[in-house]
Amino acid sequence: MEKDESKRGKKPVNPFEERDKQEKKIRESLDLIDHKIMVMSGKGGVGKSTVAVNLALELAKKGRKVGVMDVDLHGPTVHNLLGINQLLVPDAQGLNPADYKGMLKVVSIATLMHDHDTAVIWRGPLKLAAIRQFISDIKWGKLDYLVIDSPPGTGDEPLSVASNIPEAGAVVVTTPQFISVANVRRAVSFCRKLNMELLGLVENMASFVCPHCGEAVELFGKGGGRAAARDMGVPFLGEIPLSPETVELCDRGLPVVLERPDSPVAEAYRAITDKIVAKVEGKGAKAL
Repeated sequence: MEKDESKRGKKPVNPFEERDKQEKKIRESLDLIDHKIMVMSGKGGVGKSTVAVNLALELAKKGRKVGVMDVDLHGPTVHNLLGINQLLVPDAQGLNPADYKGMLKVVSIATLMHDHDTAVIWRGPLKLAAIRQFISDIKWGKLDYLVIDSPPGTGDEPLSVASNIPEAGAVVVTTPQFISVANVRRAVSFCRKLNMELLGLVENMASFVCPHCGEAVELFGKGGGRAAARDMGVPFLGEIPLSPETVELCDRGLPVVLERPDSPVAEAYRAITDKIVAKVEGKGAKAL
């Protein structure tokens, strides 16, 4: 009897009302963000997250307000690439994203977990719910750009981004070799089927400049990304050289565009970012 009395007067939770409330919060959050860019790839190991982080920082260096959302729930790396160790703490209004040097607002599943070695074993519905919460419950505020780092392939996470942020444009990352380019075609097909704007294709690890003799060596072939972009009718944004120094900096959480701004790698990122800004903001884009 006491148990029944305790329940009296309580309104049962309506899941449809709760979803509607979250949908409203998602739209309100996204309405404050001018441009959304998903960085994706057809396969892993092409340096997609490194591209996403350095692209975001180049945008910030141009005076834009930028957020980075890492939706790779099984293998997040953005926090490592930026050397972020802080955990997000909720308050009554939601969660404040992690701050990176006053340049970026950052959210990753790793910024919500005490133990980064714990495996995230989630099926599709849980991953979709987490990504929706990344948008609705994070206090992104007013941003010029939200850069979204997606896991490789065309699975649950990029599909969730495409369905919840239909206005997002896509930057596809590949390396020159055949197997990577073949998978890029699937990523491009994914974007076209979901009516996502293809901002362009980036060829990462395009060549390796020997630190001893200065000769450029195409370790993974040459021009595969450029040829694929031409064949598929996708804008080619540029090539990023492979540098052992970049690898070392990444492992230390030090982005190359900040640590070595005059390097060929940083120059490549600047040129690619200029093309993206010109495309999404138009010819009158500021700070180019």
